[in-house]
This record gives sequence, structure tokens and C-alpha cells, in this order.
Amino acid sequence: MSLYFSHIETPFGMAAAAVDEDGAVMEFTFLNSEMTTRLAHRDRAEHAPNRLKEVTRQVHEFFERKRTDFNLVLKPQGSPFQHKVWQALCDIPFGETWSYQQIAKAVGDIKATRAVGGANNKNPIALIIPCHRVIGKSGTLTGYGGGLPLKQKLLDFETPSLF
Repeated sequence: MSLYFSHIETPFGMAAAAVDEDGAVMEFTFLNSEMTTRLAHRDRAEHAPNRLKEVTRQVHEFFERKRTDFNLVLKPQGSPFQHKVWQALCDIPFGETWSYQQIAKAVGDIKATRAVGGANNKNPIALIIPCHRVIGKSGTLTGYGGGLPLKQKLLDFETPSLF
């Protein structure tokens, strides 16, 4: 399988994305000290910004407030349970947060809160599969692969103050 990657500038720093030969997104990650890329680098993929034009366009539109969700073919690598969790994450509306318990209920196992946390942590397509919208049951910010400061910035971006 051929992989292609590009860097994408965002208001929260540089990001990287990787797609397969069909253009399906396999990875999106912020390039900060907290997140690392597994696929979007020269050792694993060919640097080919032209193959990621649509991903780049939609990410830019998101940060320009021209879109609230993504219309991309996604191909994250993971277990069937992880895929169920990641699909549930995509159901969280822009500007809203759900608890890990709500996600567990959405995937059909209210007792799977910890497993949901583990799947959320393994999400290879950050932002596009909006794992940053998951918070603790008490409303507190809990783990995020990009670090809690970035998670807070993303949530603040999606729910700007009216004042």
C-alpha cells in the first residue's frame, strides 16, 4: 500500500496528515511535543501535498469557520471496538462535548468507559475524528494525545465566548 503525506498549517501549529493511494485519510496529527506521527513522515510515506489537497482544504475551512464537520473518506487502523468508538466520536456535534460514559453507552456497553478511553487515546485521525470533544463525567478535561492545553484551545475554538 502506498502512503502519502503533507504538512498542514493550522491556527494551533503545524499538523501532518497521511492518505492511502485512494485518498482515504489514515492519519491526522498535530506536530507538537505531545503528539507524534506514525505514518506522515518520509520514512513511511511519500511527501505529496497534491494528494492531500482535499484534506488540507477541509482543515482550513474548519479553522476559517466555514465547516463544522468533515466530508472525507477515513481509514483509521484499529480493532473493531476502536472503530465503533471512533464512529461514535464522529457523532458528537461541533461545539458539544460528551463524556466517556456517553460514548460507552453509544457503543452499547455502559461499563466500557475505560475501554472507550483507551480507544479514544489510540485515535489516529485527531480533529477529523473529534476525540477532543470527549471529557470526564464531571465535566473536567481529561487526557488528550495533543496535551490538555491544545484540547482546551480546540474546545474554546468550537464554543467561542459571546462576550
